[in-house]
Amino acid sequence: MPLLVDPLTRLSVASLGLQPKGIQVKILGAGPTGSLLALALAQLGVNVRLYDPLTIQGLLERSRAYALTHSSRRLLQSLDLWAPLNSHLTTFTRLQLDDQELNRHTCFEIDDLSIQNQAHGAIGWILDHRPLMKLLLERLSKQPKVCLDLGEIKEQGLDGHDLVVAADGPASPTRKAWGIKTWNYPYQQGCLTAKVLLRGADHLTAYELFRAEGPLALLPMGGDVFQMVWSGPLRCCQERAGLNPSSFLDQLAAVLPEGLQPDVLLDRPAAFPLQLSLAHQLQHGRGVLVGESGHRCHPIGGQGLNLCWRDVKTLTRLVKLSNEGTLPIAKLPRLYARARFIDLFLVGLMTDLTVRLFSSRNVLLLMLRLPLMILLARLPWMRQVLLKAMTDGPISVVRLVSA
Repeated sequence: MPLLVDPLTRLSVASLGLQPKGIQVKILGAGPTGSLLALALAQLGVNVRLYDPLTIQGLLERSRAYALTHSSRRLLQSLDLWAPLNSHLTTFTRLQLDDQELNRHTCFEIDDLSIQNQAHGAIGWILDHRPLMKLLLERLSKQPKVCLDLGEIKEQGLDGHDLVVAADGPASPTRKAWGIKTWNYPYQQGCLTAKVLLRGADHLTAYELFRAEGPLALLPMGGDVFQMVWSGPLRCCQERAGLNPSSFLDQLAAVLPEGLQPDVLLDRPAAFPLQLSLAHQLQHGRGVLVGESGHRCHPIGGQGLNLCWRDVKTLTRLVKLSNEGTLPIAKLPRLYARARFIDLFLVGLMTDLTVRLFSSRNVLLLMLRLPLMILLARLPWMRQVLLKAMTDGPISVVRLVSA
């Protein structure tokens, strides 16, 4: 027999506001990935509690720039963040690959993009960390569905929340507390980042220089300012980071192509080790790993943040289904882990093979690289496939081929 509810009882329940509390999500880590996820979920009407041991000032103070692809552009547009960031975005319409060992060059142009992406007039964009985090934190502070707990260290339990998200970085204490192990491959390389004034560079071009000790990327940030991402043996990176500005610029000038000259070092270089890693699983009970808490890849090709934000897109889509009542929240973590595996695996494989192939003077690898660079320069369809994998994610190429 169906349960009968007295109309007066229904009226009193409604008048007291005793409606279902909705989905409760706890996010640990308020960097670009955790904050973007919190905002995306709040816009769905989900209740979010966002924790980070850093204060607002600590979250803002990071000297770093991000290369954004079209997959990230679409996500930011869907959250009404693209237009407010427009004045802080530096567009690049050309991507130049230089193999310095073979003295071969390949350029990707707007025409190498898919038709849908060509309309936006850019291969990609460079965005500094500070304006991104400032906008995210401003939006979060005004969002009634978000409770910000910054400057706190919070336990990693699954207490009373429908979903707990670990977005607390590559050393993730949450992942460790959950007992999730990772597959790790430490590269024999470190990464050195800094902003420099660069003379002779095209302001609309991003440069990827393939060198035997590791790739070196130069990302335009407006005017003569470029973000440098310099890979090499970790000890060399650490030694270079400790040099005085004049000595540092001298070493940088020695490895840049003819015509490019570094003039001024704009911030203090930072060096850190590089590794390829992937968590054995991306979920634990009601918890999930998002961003670098679950995976890391080599920075070649600027895939890092874009890969993390595709995590955000997938998780947001699944939470929306749960919020609408079409997906039980208990099934969400496992579905998220399965949905993200192929993209994470393919990006990790793609970046790893590229580093192995182009960071070497091995004769056999040089013989393999030479026809590859020649074909890339001569065959537009090869550039189009590679650029689609870089800008929309490699899984988009898989779908295109299987369609």
